[in-house]
Amino acid sequence: MRPFSYQRATDPDAAVQALSAAAVASNPRTKAAAQPLAGGTTLIDLMKLDVMRPSAIVDINPLARDWSAIEPGGDALRLGALARMSDVAAHDEIQRSYPVIADSLKLAASAQLRNMATLGGNVMQRTRCSYFRDVSYENCNKRNPGSGCAAMDGVNRMHAVLGISDQCIATYPGDFAQALIALDATVEVTGKSGRRSLPFAQLHKAPGNTPDIETSLQPGELISAFAVPGRWPRSVYLKARDRQSYEFALSSAAIALDVQDGTIRDARVALGGVATIPWRAREAEALLKGQKFDDSLAQRAADAAFADARGRRHNSFKIELGKRVMARALQQAVTMEI
Repeated sequence: MRPFSYQRATDPDAAVQALSAAAVASNPRTKAAAQPLAGGTTLIDLMKLDVMRPSAIVDINPLARDWSAIEPGGDALRLGALARMSDVAAHDEIQRSYPVIADSLKLAASAQLRNMATLGGNVMQRTRCSYFRDVSYENCNKRNPGSGCAAMDGVNRMHAVLGISDQCIATYPGDFAQALIALDATVEVTGKSGRRSLPFAQLHKAPGNTPDIETSLQPGELISAFAVPGRWPRSVYLKARDRQSYEFALSSAAIALDVQDGTIRDARVALGGVATIPWRAREAEALLKGQKFDDSLAQRAADAAFADARGRRHNSFKIELGKRVMARALQQAVTMEI
């Protein structure tokens, strides 16, 4: 691990100022001038691997006084970005009204990590692409822009089939983000100009020609909260993985439905483990709305969700797996008792 300075921010203004100052003073080639430290469950790993080389670490844990609230209301839910994953997953009202959120958090990482990791840090985690995390590989466009992508012709079983470009096929690894994008969540961001909100769907950037630019956050900005409109008691998160615990998704689906008298009035579908960013399957949603559910409808919706998928040598199986996971998740959501 390389040398770095450490600061402890006691309020949001101090955190933003410290992060912004370090970003201005840094060599832009480092790509990670300053980093906020909350749970640290991803950041510390990447620093040890020499993938991330921040010159400054700003400890934002004191901000948890104001940024860790779990606030369900009649028509909305607000979650502080420094709330711990385990606390949110165990919350009674989250389990009743937003089971897709509770399940996405319970199925992520280990119990020990969930006790440490924060919601904000979780949605900002970096890819688990082995070529990104191993600095002995020079050709990684996320680490070294313009160097190429070793995964294209390398071992790519865990890589993405949706949202890819000819520059990068690294998979977004998170689970919680699929629940947020399915539920039309918004993100509250605190920065030099105060607070602003944006749709969660606009937080992450598909690789395109700039895989190293992963989010729309500006230097010094921090995620302070998430807001979810409405209540979604008929919702599920289903995750297929190589082993039952502490493993990233090969394919996952976050489903939220509004069903009245057997007809799907509204449908939300998001996919994980198969895309470069949290992935909303709007084509599938359009097919589901206004329909009576049956196996044929589930298959058509799944086919629509993966119509643009492109597999490579080792990961093409994810297309069929993703369809089956999504269809099963739809079946579970339709039949669940609420």
